[in-house]
This record gives sequence, structure tokens and C-alpha cells, in this order.
Amino acid sequence: MRTTEECRAALERLSESMGGAEGNVRRVAALDRSLSCRITDLDTTFTGRLRGGRIQDVTAVAGEPPGKAQIRLTMSSDDLVALVDGGLNFAKAWGSGRVKVHASVPDLLRLRSLL
Repeated sequence: MRTTEECRAALERLSESMGGAEGNVRRVAALDRSLSCRITDLDTTFTGRLRGGRIQDVTAVAGEPPGKAQIRLTMSSDDLVALVDGGLNFAKAWGSGRVKVHASVPDLLRLRSLL
């Protein structure tokens, strides 16, 4: 199990990576959507905004956030770090239920290009 700070650092690395993306990934990363990432084993949810190709205004709250983000991810702390560091394939993790994604159908179709 990872710490809250390790998860925050992983989200920062993801944001930096998205900021340097090109092509389809850059187009998807340029969405303007509220975002949450629920870390089940830490009972913590990171919330922020996907805007300008980066994850911005990231905050951590205990438990469930008060509102529903437009794009919601749920996973363990180890899976978040492994996904960001390239040790876990997103499509396989999503397909097996290790990572859950809740978003509108159009957003899911856009996010699909990241896989």
C-alpha cells in the first residue's frame, strides 16, 4: 500500500506526461472536465480539474468527495502508481475491474484513445 503523498506525486507525474502529449492524446488531455480519483485502500479521493492538457487544482479529501466529478476513477494506491509508472496496462486493469471509470459516453469514447 502506497501513501497519500506517493499517490499525489503519481498524479503530478501523470499531469506532466499529459502536458507533453501530442496528437490524439493531446486532444483528449485538452478536455475541460472535473476529475476524481478514489483510492480505495487509503479511503482518500483526489479531486481536480482536467484542463489545458493537465490535471489542475488537485486536493485530497477523506472518503468520498461531496460532489460527483464528470470523470471518476477508482483504484488502489498500488494500481495508481503502477499505471502512471507503466507497470500496469490500463486497458487490462480496466477490463479486469482493478480500475473503474465512470464518465459520460462521449467522454469514455474520447478517453478510449488514451488506451
